[in-house]
Amino acid sequence: MIAQFPHKKILSLTVVVGLCFHGLAGAAEPKTPLAHGRGGAVATISDAASHAALTILNQGGNAIDAAVAAAATLGVTDPFSCGIGGGGFMLIYLAKEKRFVVLDHRETAPASASAELFVENGKAIAWEDAVSSGRAVGVPGTVRGWDEALKRYGSMQFKQVLAPAIQTAEQGFKITPIFHHLNAGAAHKFALYSSSSALYLYQGKPLPVGHHFKNPDIAKAYRAIAQGGANAFYRGPIADALLSTVNHPPVQSNAKVRPGNMSPADLLNYEVRLRQPVHSTYRGYDLYGLGLPSSGGMTVAQALNVMENFDTSQLTREQIEHLYLEAARLAFADRNAYIGDPEFVDVPVQGLLNKTYALERARSIRLDRASDRNLVALPGDPYVFQSDPSIPLRPRVFANSTGSQIKKESTHTTHLTVSDKAGNIVSYTYTIEDWGGNGMVVPGYGFLLNNELTDFDFSAPHPNVPEAGKRPRSSIAPVIAFKDGKPAFTIGSPGGATIITTVLQTIVNHIDLKMDLAQALAQPRMSERNDRTTQVEPGFIGSGQAASLAKFGHQWNVDLADAEIGAANAISFHSDGTVTAMSEPRRHGVGSALVQRTLKKK
Repeated sequence: MIAQFPHKKILSLTVVVGLCFHGLAGAAEPKTPLAHGRGGAVATISDAASHAALTILNQGGNAIDAAVAAAATLGVTDPFSCGIGGGGFMLIYLAKEKRFVVLDHRETAPASASAELFVENGKAIAWEDAVSSGRAVGVPGTVRGWDEALKRYGSMQFKQVLAPAIQTAEQGFKITPIFHHLNAGAAHKFALYSSSSALYLYQGKPLPVGHHFKNPDIAKAYRAIAQGGANAFYRGPIADALLSTVNHPPVQSNAKVRPGNMSPADLLNYEVRLRQPVHSTYRGYDLYGLGLPSSGGMTVAQALNVMENFDTSQLTREQIEHLYLEAARLAFADRNAYIGDPEFVDVPVQGLLNKTYALERARSIRLDRASDRNLVALPGDPYVFQSDPSIPLRPRVFANSTGSQIKKESTHTTHLTVSDKAGNIVSYTYTIEDWGGNGMVVPGYGFLLNNELTDFDFSAPHPNVPEAGKRPRSSIAPVIAFKDGKPAFTIGSPGGATIITTVLQTIVNHIDLKMDLAQALAQPRMSERNDRTTQVEPGFIGSGQAASLAKFGHQWNVDLADAEIGAANAISFHSDGTVTAMSEPRRHGVGSALVQRTLKKK
């Protein structure tokens, strides 16, 4: 028997939305992480989100419309990792124009921010105090990003694409084990705030698996946006409630948290940045990813540039995986030293992506043993290879600093990918940072706020220190790959800094180890980020694969509090015009992949 609780809440569901939105969980077919067929395709971590995208595609919308619909639904079903209280990066391929565009709607620091944002009495405040505070909240960019995407590249309006998410929030769904697990992981933060406790807890404990959950407040927020557009979020009642939450947190009677200092002008002045993608090549593929202020696309590209100096067709699997770990280590050394918001820092992009620079970095790799794990890798000197006259040749200003964050970058986010029958592709990652963001639900509107400003570094000089209006360095790394001028695949993942290694390892598995993309995505993950040990998933330790790599000198660690690495989604494009959408077969409670016209794969 399921206990009855007061009316309130939202979740990670089993509700399915179809052509006229299906009913609740019982009417839905079991979700599958793999789908093959023709027409549009979608892969997300939530069945309801995937069906929301498919609904929009079936109604004549394009991939951009469908991506916003899926993202909005994820804000209901996966609220602990994403939502309108955060931001993200959307990588779009426009088939008719044969061009790529990046919509950067990353959160920004409010005008009151400075390098001392999380420093008191000369010392950084504790992580728990920083993340669960108003100071951690960056100005949200999600709604403005969706608005730009729809106006510039979509074919529908908010009223249409938000409809599935509104219905999911109002009808509700049964809490799944993964939703309960994530809720439990953030319960200590939710307990600090009355609005969050009312939505996610009952008598101080997370709501149980199987409880039917609704979130009418987020439906109210979506309805306001559907009627008034993005301005309904950045001014008026929602904006007032958001600012009140940041600056005067709705704390429980005994809780003490640090307030933020965000102003109406911070919201009104928020702007989306349209950016060019990072273009790189690897063994006959053209890869398109994110540029600054995300470090993801550049770090993936740089690691692959290093690997390209080795003929992997002549190497064993163990040697290729060893090479992947060593290349990632070197790329992270440079990533940690040089990358920040390009509006504040002159980043040597051309030097970092230069193939000759990659060759120089590759010379330090031995194929018979790992580099010394008692030392972290030092950054190289990309300025020597910098040809952009706007960034002069100069000493390695940040080369001796790897930065120091309050805590390592959180591993929580969501990724989705959508394609349509016209050939448009969206690879989209968005986030509120830590599980449950900063823990604050905006009263009356049902969405969590981000803690994105804890992505800044706090040792100066460093390119990623907090500054007013600055965007913290991100690791988001969606990739769209072409071969012979045609789409080949797209891949992306959540996971903080492990996003980069998840995307990189999947590409290596697919291209170098010749796995099909679904098999490449499902492999045990190893995340080397220039630490003395490499993070792996629990089942990896003790395996034959781990033992083979240990012979090179690699050492492992497991994050028991967050054991899974990534929750990736991908689409493969085939020469016969069919597509295969794929999501996680095991991680994050199993993902959901759908195509418009299902076919059996030969």
